[in-house]
Amino acid sequence: MLKQIFATALLLFSLPLFASEGEASKPFDLNEVLVHHLMDHAEFPFNVGGKKVFEGHEAFDPHSENIFVDHSTGHRFHFVGGIDLHITRRVTMMWIVSFFLLIVFIPAARLIAKNPLKIQSRFANAVEAFVSFLKKDVVDANTDGHGHSYYHYIFTLFFFILFCNLMGLIPPVGEVIQLGVESINAGEEVPATAHADSGHHEPIWIAKVWNGITVTGDVSVTVTLALITLLLIYGTGFVYQGPKFILHSVPNGVPWPLYILMWPLEFIISPLAKAFALTVRLLANMTAGHVIILALLGFIFQFQSWGVAPISVFGATAIYFLELFVAFLQAYVFALLTSLFVGSSMHRH
Repeated sequence: MLKQIFATALLLFSLPLFASEGEASKPFDLNEVLVHHLMDHAEFPFNVGGKKVFEGHEAFDPHSENIFVDHSTGHRFHFVGGIDLHITRRVTMMWIVSFFLLIVFIPAARLIAKNPLKIQSRFANAVEAFVSFLKKDVVDANTDGHGHSYYHYIFTLFFFILFCNLMGLIPPVGEVIQLGVESINAGEEVPATAHADSGHHEPIWIAKVWNGITVTGDVSVTVTLALITLLLIYGTGFVYQGPKFILHSVPNGVPWPLYILMWPLEFIISPLAKAFALTVRLLANMTAGHVIILALLGFIFQFQSWGVAPISVFGATAIYFLELFVAFLQAYVFALLTSLFVGSSMHRH
């Protein structure tokens, strides 16, 4: 039932998004669609120490990367100088993911804490089953029973990645609402403060907040998670082995001539390669599926033929079901490899 709901929502909501901007006569541009749905950019301005420069001023740069709209006047502006801390599309989606994590796991934890030996509800039992699986088969199995100190991080890592992956498969609620509002107000007169002369279309706030972008499809997110794991690898090695971890990074019994060659590989290159693998694996898997779905649905608008529509919709639906599986798989793989890498640095091999 859940898959049917997701598939129906995808088919109903994804198609109008290709025509969300521009006139009907404008030729379809798949690259523009991919950039809109996959690339990150600033949505809400936040600058420390900078100065606003409005459109029309000689210092205004129309090609600036971060241009915003003053809702009181309708004029565009950007900041000059200062420190840019603008809120981007992926940051707002991470806030939404964090919100759902809180409303799911806080009530579940309270239910389980009332009586850990009693099944409180199906909801609490499902959460406890996930946590128990991660505890026994992921963390403890790869840390020789010393994983208690790592439960909190790896549990959080798994569920954060999982929710980010799944939220990226839900159609962008904010853009769907905006399409509905625009269709209702299609015949109304444009307000005087509107900036139609600039050709810039400013979406409503809900479209900016719930934009449907996949958080784990950004290299800055995946590399940050991988760097935390990298620090955990080194930290665990020094905690469990002490300063000898520097020398014990090479397996025992290796001859000294070979030891000199292997030490930089094992102590420096190997952990960096592990972090790089974690970064690229999650990023590539969460981006590839979305690109394929958008490309398949884009064929309908590219060829403008009813004969293409059934094939495109069927293919996109099949890939969507696969993406649901990949969302769970990639969260599991990231948590599993993190546990494996951390566990391998506890003792010398």
